Amino acid sequence: MEKIDRIVTLFDIAGEVVKIAPVGSGWINDTYRVSTAGDAPDYVLQRVNHLVFQDVGLLQRNIERVTSHIRRKLTEAGREDVERRVLRVVPTKDGKLYYFDGENYWRMMVFIAGSVTHESITGPLAYLTGQAFGEFQSMLADIGEGALGETIPNFHNTPDRYRAFLETLERDPMRRAAQVQPQGRLAGVRWMVDELLARADRMCLAQRLFRAGELPKRVTHCDTKVNNILFDEQDRPLCVIDLDTTMPGFVLSDFGDFIRTAANTGAEDDPDLDKVDVDMDIFRAFAKGYVESTASFLTPVERENLPYGAQLLTYMQTVRFLADYLDGDNYYKIKHPEHNWQRSKAQFKLLQSIEAQEKAMNDYIAGL
Repeated sequence: MEKIDRIVTLFDIAGEVVKIAPVGSGWINDTYRVSTAGDAPDYVLQRVNHLVFQDVGLLQRNIERVTSHIRRKLTEAGREDVERRVLRVVPTKDGKLYYFDGENYWRMMVFIAGSVTHESITGPLAYLTGQAFGEFQSMLADIGEGALGETIPNFHNTPDRYRAFLETLERDPMRRAAQVQPQGRLAGVRWMVDELLARADRMCLAQRLFRAGELPKRVTHCDTKVNNILFDEQDRPLCVIDLDTTMPGFVLSDFGDFIRTAANTGAEDDPDLDKVDVDMDIFRAFAKGYVESTASFLTPVERENLPYGAQLLTYMQTVRFLADYLDGDNYYKIKHPEHNWQRSKAQFKLLQSIEAQEKAMNDYIAGL
């Protein structure tokens, strides 16, 4: 911890540091809580994974621009408790948004006291989460084209993901696509490959609408999970967090990613496909909160394609799992040799469930 202690002293913080302790179980970044004495705030120190986010300068400029814009909007609106409703980046003592120690990149933010996060979802929480992410996008709707860069290029670019999938399929390095079962049946993956290929044209709809000038790109969060919202102790939304993937994108992707992750009645890698379905109560609750808080800026095309976003993001994740399986399991961590295939089947079952509810979803959105 001696190295961490030294790094903390390089940031422009108030108060005397009394404790530094690791917190959380983040998938990408190591995180520490920096506690101070007296009335000074506590802080959060993070090591940024520069293998995932290769342009840390761009990453931090995005976050600073987003949080500054939201803070200004909240202040102009006369909102109370502004400092608990938006993250604040703490610069180094020489004014930089991060510190590079020669090996790792570090950043610091003010800790928001009296806040909680949730790992599981309920109908009321889904509604509040929809409101929170919708308000987040609403406040950033006028930030200006070109203000933000892509922290992970082509992160939610379906044509790009599809091209990579076709390249992996062509190479088939593990011979899994061509494998034949002892009984002479085409092995497991071929049927899914055919299903995904049959849907490919429809899953590029968003890009076609964008090129036609009918679907705008806006500031999107790209990781719309309930645990990326801070709530106060009365379970009222305070603040959207984990802004690393906040960048230009389609709002239907943010909507769809929440439905993919939160409205799944099974696990993402559930071996029992009978457990996998789309929870329409969660869908309706999130959709209501989201549509209410985005009414000021959503176009008719954006609004009517929100349910399509749930199909799109689930399709994309199925493609990613299957491509990794065919490529020899190089990206996602696996617990057993067939884990990515198991994930692929569970995601595809969810995609089928969402497709089966397409009319009900469209009718519900239209009625809001």
